[in-house]
Amino acid sequence: MYNFNGNPYLNITNRCPCACEFCIRGQADGLGSAATLWHERDPEWDDIRAALEQYDFSKAGEAVFCGYGEPFCALENLKRAAAWLKERFPAIKLRVNTNGLGDLICRRDTAAELAGLVDTMSISLNAPNAARYDALCHSDYGEAAYGAILAFAAQCKEIYPRVVCSVVDVITPEEIEQCRAIAQKLGLPLRVRKKD
Repeated sequence: MYNFNGNPYLNITNRCPCACEFCIRGQADGLGSAATLWHERDPEWDDIRAALEQYDFSKAGEAVFCGYGEPFCALENLKRAAAWLKERFPAIKLRVNTNGLGDLICRRDTAAELAGLVDTMSISLNAPNAARYDALCHSDYGEAAYGAILAFAAQCKEIYPRVVCSVVDVITPEEIEQCRAIAQKLGLPLRVRKKD
């Protein structure tokens, strides 16, 4: 766990099927209060629970699943941690920052697996089409990744109280507007994140 922008962040895995050119993990070992976000080994549930039990959530308004890996690469631990938090701190809003590739990672439909636990699903759209996404994010799934992201976003819209698409401002203004149009077609807002 680490603090970033005043909120607790849960870094539950280092695994990710993408190698995005803009990703902070390729540029720094740590972020926020963490000197390093690299795990010596992927955390097991007991490791995650111990970190949760040691953290003071009394002033937290939101807890975010986001670190140096894709949370859906540790979906069972993601579900257990979200359930643990909701049971003990029901007032805290839970957000998952995801690349939207959970279905391909887990080889099943995953959008509904956090229903009732997660308040916000933030999905990284990152590009206006499959070819551009593949060139920028270098997914293990090639150009098939982009369609999976769009399908996941559409399913999440029907399940979660808040769903947001995001892009990083490393793409052109024209591409950002194309992404905004795609998000609007899905009925979702687009958040433009600054690359720091």
